[in-house]
Order: sequence, then structure tokens, then C-alpha cells
Amino acid sequence: MPRPSHASPDDGVGAPRGPWRFATPLVVIGCGVLFVTSSANSEGTDLRPGRYTDLGSLVAAENREYEQLEARVLAVTADVERLTGQVGDSGVKQLQEGIEAMKAPAGLTPVSGAGLTVTLSDAPADVINSSTQPINLLVVHQQDIQAVVNAMWKGGAEAVTIQGKRVVTTTGIKCEGNAVLIQGRAYPQPYTISAIGNPAALEAAVLQDDYLEIYRYDASLPDVSVGFEMDALGQLDMPAYDGLTNLTYAEPIR
Repeated sequence: MPRPSHASPDDGVGAPRGPWRFATPLVVIGCGVLFVTSSANSEGTDLRPGRYTDLGSLVAAENREYEQLEARVLAVTADVERLTGQVGDSGVKQLQEGIEAMKAPAGLTPVSGAGLTVTLSDAPADVINSSTQPINLLVVHQQDIQAVVNAMWKGGAEAVTIQGKRVVTTTGIKCEGNAVLIQGRAYPQPYTISAIGNPAALEAAVLQDDYLEIYRYDASLPDVSVGFEMDALGQLDMPAYDGLTNLTYAEPIR
């Protein structure tokens, strides 16, 4: 049996009658306008790009962007220092001398000397895959790195680096996925923390730290096995801090 028709007996085979006769052309024109507008605004790119599903790709992209911005900051800073040095005003020179005197305590000059290195790492892959322990015990966290840094300062460290980057008073350490963010850049494990100072005093401070005692106990358990290595070194060369030096802080509303 043929499908019943929804047309009225008076309908012909021409264009439909009623409001749709006028609405259909308007809809087509409107769609064309939207397509043209979207093309112009996107400039040939996707207006709704896909989400990052690969954390490693996201971290790599953020690191590249950070390196570009860091290089720009260094270039501008060099220009400022060069132009400032050309100023003959005695007041400016006096301020410059004060800045130079504060660079070493602020971590803005390279340092060399004997010291200590501690390396923290996640449990091996076979342990992670077979262990019944909570996953939080099997990986390195920001507080683990912070505990090592704090113990080194307590032990009289003159300078500290994490992953080769100089630590200063404004250095921030926080977790980002399966990596740790240090000074705006994401680093995967293992994490190497080094300090220049008396190696014996630094080692004693690390071994006597209550938090790190628990970490080292976890490292000794076969079903946890997070990595902990400590080495005294006769020579360490640390770079100056090369990040941003301006401070950002909140102010109360008045």
C-alpha cells in the first residue's frame, strides 16, 4: 500500500503555499551569512579546536611557549641593563651598585663548590603494575621535593637547584598531572635536587628530617620502591636564576 499523502486535495505540484514559501529562502540566506562570518573570523583555522588528550603533548607545548617567553625576557632585560649602564647620572649608578651587591644573595649569580645531590623517582613500572599499595605512595609528589629543599636549607645550603634550575625565594613547586611544575615549566621524574654547602651538614639535615624519614622507609618497601639516592659531590656548578624577578601579589580592597 502506498504511503498516504499529507498534501490537501487542493495542493498542486508547484512551490508550497503558506509561510514556508517565504521562510525557506530566508533560512538558506541566513546559513550562507553564518558560513561567511565563521570563515572570516577563523582566518582558516578551527574555531573549536580539539581538546588536548595527550598530557605529554600539552606539557611539551607549554614548555616550548615558556622557553620562548623566557628568551624574550632575557633579551629585554639585557637591553635594559645595557641602556641603564649608559646613563651617567650618579644616583642611577649608586642604585646599580646596590643592585649588584644584592644579586648574589638573591640567587642571580652563578655559584660553584662542594655539595650534595638527592634524586627522587617514581617506583619502577613493574612495581606500579603489580603493587597493591595506593598509587600515591608509588610516585613522587611536590611535597617530597619541597621536603628535600627545606632540609637542605636547614643544613646550611648556600644555593639549591631542582632539575638544574636555581631555586630562589619565589620558586614555586606544584604537581601537574604526572609531572611537577617548577618555575612555570613542567618536568617529568626523576627529580634531581642539588645543594652547595658542607656535604656532611647537608646529609645530616636530610637524614634527620621527619618527613623524609617516612619517604625513605617507603623507598625500602619492595611493594613501594620509590627512588631515593643521595650523593656527596666535591664540585657542583650552579647557574644563576634566569626567571622573572617581578613580584605579583594581592592587595586588600579599600
